[in-house]
Amino acid sequence: MATALITGASQGIGACIAKRLAKDGYNVAINHFPSDSDKANAEKVAEECRSFGVEAELFAANVADYAQCEAMTKAVKERFGSIDALVNNAGITKDGLMVRMSEEQYDAVIAVNQKSVFNMMKLVGAVMMRQRHGHIVSLASVAGLYGNPGQINYSASKAAIIGMTKTVAKELGARNVTVNAVAPGFIKTPMTDALTEEQRNKMLELVAMKRYGNPEEVASVISFLCSEDASYVTGQTIEISGGLMM
Repeated sequence: MATALITGASQGIGACIAKRLAKDGYNVAINHFPSDSDKANAEKVAEECRSFGVEAELFAANVADYAQCEAMTKAVKERFGSIDALVNNAGITKDGLMVRMSEEQYDAVIAVNQKSVFNMMKLVGAVMMRQRHGHIVSLASVAGLYGNPGQINYSASKAAIIGMTKTVAKELGARNVTVNAVAPGFIKTPMTDALTEEQRNKMLELVAMKRYGNPEEVASVISFLCSEDASYVTGQTIEISGGLMM
C-alpha cells in the first residue's frame, strides 16, 4: 500500500488532506509541530484516517528545522517502507505592513513556509528518486500569484514555492516523480470565520463564485495530483480560488 506524508496535518486544510488521501487508500504519515496541543489534534486526525482501513501514524517535527525533517523522513521510510506522496502543507502567518514588519516576523514565515518545502523536497525527493516514482504537492497561495497588502513575508514564501515547484519538476521528472503546487484563495477556516461581515463581503467581491472555498475542495485537487490520473501533470500551479481576480 502506498504512503503519503503530509506536513502540518493536525488541523485545518492539512487534516482534510490527510483524511482524503486515507480515503483514497494511502497509509498516512501525519506530521505535527512538537507540542501537546498539536499532538492531541493529530491523534484525532489519525483516528479518522484509520476508519478508512489504512494505517496512520504521527510524526512530530518542526519542518523549518532540517535535522528534524531528516529524522522524520528516515522514520517514515522505516515505518512504511516507502514514501509515495509528499504534501507540503505546513504554514504560518505573521502579517503586517512592510514598514512595520520586524525581521523576526519576516524570517519566521520564510522558515516555516518556504525553507520547510526545501527541506522536505530534498529529503523525500531523494527517496522518490531511488524508488523511481512519487508525487510531490506543495501549498502555495493566491498571495504568491497576486501579492497581498500586509503579507510581504507570506507572499514571498508562497511565490517562492511556485518557482521551486517548476525547478524540482524539471530535476525529478526523468525519475517519474511529479511535482506540482496548488494556490488556494479564500478558504473557509477558523481565520475567515473570525472576520466581520463587512470584511467577508469585501473579499468576496473579488471572487467570481461569490463564496468561500471549503478545505475539502482543496483536498480534492491534491487527491488528483497524488493519483495516477495525474501521471503526466508536473510543474503546474493550480489555482483553487473560485475565479479570484479574473
